[in-house]
Amino acid sequence: MIQSHSVRAALKIYEWLWQAATPLLCRNQRLQEGLSQRRGQPFPQGPFDIWIQAASAGESHLAGQILEQMGVHTPHRILVTSNTRQGKDTIDGAIKSLTPQATPTRWKTAYFPFDQPSRMKRAVESIQPRIMVLLETEIWPGLMDALKTAGIPIIIINARMQAKSLHHYQLWPTFWQALAPDRILAVSTEDADRYGRLYGAAHVSVMPNMKFDRIRSKTDSVQPNPVGELIPPDASFVVLGSIRKEEEDAVDRMIGYLLDRRPDILIGLFPRHMHRISAWQQRLKAAGIPCHMRSQLASAVNAKSVILWDVFGELTDAYAHATGVFVGGTLAPLGGQNFLEPLTCGLAPTIGPSWTTFNWVGRDLFDKGLVRVADNWRHAADTLLETMAVSLDREEVLIRLDRYLAERRGGTAIAVEAIEALLRDHQPAARHRGCR
Repeated sequence: MIQSHSVRAALKIYEWLWQAATPLLCRNQRLQEGLSQRRGQPFPQGPFDIWIQAASAGESHLAGQILEQMGVHTPHRILVTSNTRQGKDTIDGAIKSLTPQATPTRWKTAYFPFDQPSRMKRAVESIQPRIMVLLETEIWPGLMDALKTAGIPIIIINARMQAKSLHHYQLWPTFWQALAPDRILAVSTEDADRYGRLYGAAHVSVMPNMKFDRIRSKTDSVQPNPVGELIPPDASFVVLGSIRKEEEDAVDRMIGYLLDRRPDILIGLFPRHMHRISAWQQRLKAAGIPCHMRSQLASAVNAKSVILWDVFGELTDAYAHATGVFVGGTLAPLGGQNFLEPLTCGLAPTIGPSWTTFNWVGRDLFDKGLVRVADNWRHAADTLLETMAVSLDREEVLIRLDRYLAERRGGTAIAVEAIEALLRDHQPAARHRGCR
């Protein structure tokens, strides 16, 4: 592959930056897990048919869907890498669930190497992939240069690109065009347009978002679970789920507002991070609101109080018993937490104005009344009270959700078809032109 002097010079500078940064990165506590693999000591040994890069847990779920769609009997040797421990654990768990008896030797996982161009050249020579699969927004100059030099095709699946990112890439479009992937499957026409403006429309097509394939209605959500034993029969149980630190002041006001207007309400408060439990204890005590620690409960408590959830793993159970739900990460500019989960339990949630992390779901859920957006904490509290008074039947919510999802599923199958087509077009005999 012939590149301009300016592109080669930029990659050389990128190499020097990595040389300078690597000693600092090696002292970063978060990167200690898998540090030897990140440094390529050693790199995974190929050849592999497919190398899938999944940045973190979200992308690793998508990688797991691809493996599941291909099936354990696929002849392809597949390597999945991730930048984070959570991502690697996610894909390891997916492989174990698909193959409970034994992990197929054809499927391997590893940490993603540091993107230093010389290091990535050695990684590609060791891994020897026939094709490279990148998920969502993975554009690594060192990796893509090594792949292009070796003549290995690149496909980006479930591709997303924000307008802000496109603006940055377009500051030097010739650099990124020199590293262009061979095919891009974008999750929306807007994302496809952005990728097309950077790489050319001929490279880009649109696919359904694979994340829709992961959403499944929990039809057994109304079955007895431990949370049901904590709710008195005459109480209205309101769940405030995944509350973030930055919105605690707003949610604190929400709690007082709700309890003042509906003394029959029992609130289940789920901080997003457990280290915020003590701060919430102090807040509620200062407000004079009765607070019960979930870990200390075995029977029902009185309404007009708060159960502070200091145990893991019961948020879905709580959604299954709730009369109303507010999902956090949305009252501060944080992008939102998962407001789809209560929907799968048959309950239409209320959220705040910040939900950019979930833009991929589209606006139809809101237009159909399955999710309600509030402007601020007071509006959210009033919306909760209104929806509790005229709440949709759970079965009706599940029916509407299933209809919505049915029109959007199928992305995983399309992704696998694209991968298989690329493999057919690049048989092993054509592997690694120009790679030593």
